Amino acid sequence: MSVAKVGNIELYYEEHGSGDPLLLIMGLAMDSTGWLFQVPDFAAHYRTIAFDNRGAGRSSKPAGPYTIAQMADDTAGLLDAIGIKRTHVVGVSMGGMIAQELALRHPARVRGLVLGCTYAKPGADVLQRREGLVTQLGGSLSPNGDIQLDVAKIDPLTFFQQLLPLVLTPDFIQRELPKLMQLMSGALQYGFSMEAILAQVAAVMSHDTLGRLSQIKSPTLVITGDADLLVPPVNSDVLAQKIPGARLIKIAGGSHGFNFEMPNSFNRAVLDFLGSVRD
Repeated sequence: MSVAKVGNIELYYEEHGSGDPLLLIMGLAMDSTGWLFQVPDFAAHYRTIAFDNRGAGRSSKPAGPYTIAQMADDTAGLLDAIGIKRTHVVGVSMGGMIAQELALRHPARVRGLVLGCTYAKPGADVLQRREGLVTQLGGSLSPNGDIQLDVAKIDPLTFFQQLLPLVLTPDFIQRELPKLMQLMSGALQYGFSMEAILAQVAAVMSHDTLGRLSQIKSPTLVITGDADLLVPPVNSDVLAQKIPGARLIKIAGGSHGFNFEMPNSFNRAVLDFLGSVRD
């Protein structure tokens, strides 16, 4: 458990296991606790690094705006700080967007690439989900698409309660409440900032690698749940079609949070793929 100085911010990170490096990049609003069910399996095979993106967990939460490219540069800076020249990279949701930009902006750093439940560019379905969530939180969108919210009136627990049904299946939410409390604890107990989370939201909504995906040279696995409500699986179809040689796996019944809800299937697919990557 350490903190690295990267530019003018600090990034919290943890390392587990030994061997070839494997970097895990988490999604929107979550901290490294979101890898709870991956780290033990991955650390049995790799030097596994999980960290908190800017705006979340124990990392700095500077004022926005944020961009995905900026967070990819944060990630490269973290690798510099801990002495890793090249690594496997696994990113989910926003983390998958950061992983795309990392592979494009810093191609020599990325060995095997895993893009989970993510997109190259937000489509109409994603825009609709954002509008619905903003409305539920008592806000609105400006004519140019900016989120208008009184953040002082938003309780962090309310934010997560609105988000969870889009991320996990109802049965899992009812059955595994203690696990969910553990999942949310990291995001809430280290100075949750709604302003920073909205900066992350703006970053994911402006993300666009669609015209550059053919430039990704790293061996790539695109993986999603086929029941993802937040980022519909058609987005993974696009990624797999545009990235040269990419493999595509869809986990039957998998939600957006399938790495948390179905860790055995997720972990096995990722480890099998990374084990096949040859330099």
